[in-house]
Amino acid sequence: MYISQAFKGNNQWWRVAITTLMTAGVFIGNFIMFLLMTDEQKEILYKSMRDIPNNISLLINLLPFIFLLGLLFGLVYFLHNRSLLSLTTSRNKIDCKRIFFSFGLVVLLSILTFIVSYSFDSSNIVWNFHPLNFMILLIISLLLFPFQIGLEEYLFRGYLMQQIGIIVRNRWLPLLITSILFGLFHSANPEVAEMGYGVMIFYIGTGFLLGIMTLMDESIELALGFHLGNNMMAALLITSDFAALQTDAIFKYSGVENPNDMLNEMIITMALVYPIILFIFAKRYKWTNWNEKLSGKISRIND
Repeated sequence: MYISQAFKGNNQWWRVAITTLMTAGVFIGNFIMFLLMTDEQKEILYKSMRDIPNNISLLINLLPFIFLLGLLFGLVYFLHNRSLLSLTTSRNKIDCKRIFFSFGLVVLLSILTFIVSYSFDSSNIVWNFHPLNFMILLIISLLLFPFQIGLEEYLFRGYLMQQIGIIVRNRWLPLLITSILFGLFHSANPEVAEMGYGVMIFYIGTGFLLGIMTLMDESIELALGFHLGNNMMAALLITSDFAALQTDAIFKYSGVENPNDMLNEMIITMALVYPIILFIFAKRYKWTNWNEKLSGKISRIND
């Protein structure tokens, strides 16, 4: 019982409050700043971000996650007196094969969907490959994206899902809350300013997918692999002028007159690909009893 792993630690309210505020503070701060800023201020901020060389900008964005992930691990271990294993899985050890399989599946599906999209309409996609810049990007991605996706997964699908679950004693509410929070905390991304709040459907939908993986598999291993593969492909395969992270990817969306076309493509891809991913995982890992695992009650491990 993955959520019930949180019962192994000390869960006084003040411990939960300290850990949540210290680790989720960067997301909360960005969200509040986004709400308070005017459209003109947002545009100035995004322009200043675009003026920084891509790889340096990526470094600036990703380096803080090393500290934040280490902080989360430290607080769980020392403040909550819990093992990192209990934050990761309900099994006896971490299954790295699950992470690698999920990562490989996402990379494969991302490349296939890009090929299909490119074959239908390549008018707004241009070749953007610069060998030296791309090699630097690849090194940065391999070294730092694991920390970024690690923080988001261990925070949302790990810590918060478990803590909310043992408070409300069910599974569906932590799935709902963490998925919505995951979407809201990405609302300061430049894509939202360009595409409108419709892009939140994609972020929240992705949060639900990752949450379902976690509850059905009783661990965050598949979510870690998916998130890493997704972000790596977003950085390495194709970028755009209004992506959250500007990169020297192989391809680039250029001259997109209507960002809603990209939004529609993202939502259609999500609607088609996400069920396929869940189907593959369900078959490979023999998931059963969906209703109980997604909406059942939570009890103490020793109840």
